[in-house]
Amino acid sequence: MNTKPFLKIIFSVGFLALVWSFKPSESHDYKREMMHDAFQAKELLSYRIHYGVLNAGTVDMSVSKPLNIHNKKAYNFKIEGRTNSSFNWLYKVRDKFESWVDASSHTPLRYAKTVRENDYYHQDVAIYNHKEKYLRNKEGKINITQNTQDLASAIYFMRQLDFKNKPLNYAYPMDIYIDNEIYNLKVAYKGKETIQTDLGKVRCIKLQPEMVVDRVFKEKDAVTVWVSDDKNHIPVRIEAAIYVGSLKVDLTSYKNLKNPFQSLLKKK
Repeated sequence: MNTKPFLKIIFSVGFLALVWSFKPSESHDYKREMMHDAFQAKELLSYRIHYGVLNAGTVDMSVSKPLNIHNKKAYNFKIEGRTNSSFNWLYKVRDKFESWVDASSHTPLRYAKTVRENDYYHQDVAIYNHKEKYLRNKEGKINITQNTQDLASAIYFMRQLDFKNKPLNYAYPMDIYIDNEIYNLKVAYKGKETIQTDLGKVRCIKLQPEMVVDRVFKEKDAVTVWVSDDKNHIPVRIEAAIYVGSLKVDLTSYKNLKNPFQSLLKKK
C-alpha cells in the first residue's frame, strides 16, 4: 500500500473537506461580529479514520476555555490526528493544527501547524493582520482577503453558518490559508439525508467539496461530507474515493455540546 497518499488524505481530505463544507460571511467587513451558537468552550469531538478495511487512526477536535489575547477574548481551536498503534509500523503520524481566534469576529489571530510523519517534521506558524490584509510566516509576508481562515479556524467558522432556504447545488466559496498559499475553495449543497453512524441514525446536511484532480483524486467530486442538521453543525462523516482505495472518517464521540444533538434520531 502506498502510505504517502494516506497522510495527504487524512489532513487534505479529512480536514479540508470539513472546512470546505460551509460558505464564508457574505460581508468582508473587518469589524464584523458573529453569534456563537454552534459550539462552546471545552467542546470535544472525536473521529475514527478507516482507510479501506483498516482502522487507521483518530482525530480529536477541541475548543479551549476563553483566553485573553491582546485584550481580546479568544479561543484556541485544536485538531490532533494520529495513526493507531497497529498502523504505526506502516506509517506513524502525529499531527496537530491550532488556531487562536478572536471570539467576536471569528478572525484567526495566529495559526500553528506541527506535522510529524515517520522521520519527517514540518512546522508552520502564521500571524494575521486582517485590517491590513496580510499574514506573516517564516517565508515572509502574504497578502490575504479580510477574514481569511485557516485549517483549524475554518471548521468552527463554518459551523456558525446557515443552509436554510438554499437551493440544491448552490456553491459556496471560502478563502483559506494552507501551506504558504491562499486558496479560494468551493462546495456544493446536496440536500439532506439521514445516515447510519457509529452513534446511531443522524439527520444530516449533505455537501460535496470540489477537489483538485491529481495523484490522489480521480474526480473533482470524489469527496462527500455530512454535517448534523441542527444548531451544532457537527461534521459527522466524510467519504472519499481515491486512486489507492477509499477513506471514511466518522464521528465516534462528543462532549460538552452547546446545543442538544437533535439530529441524532436513534442512538445505538
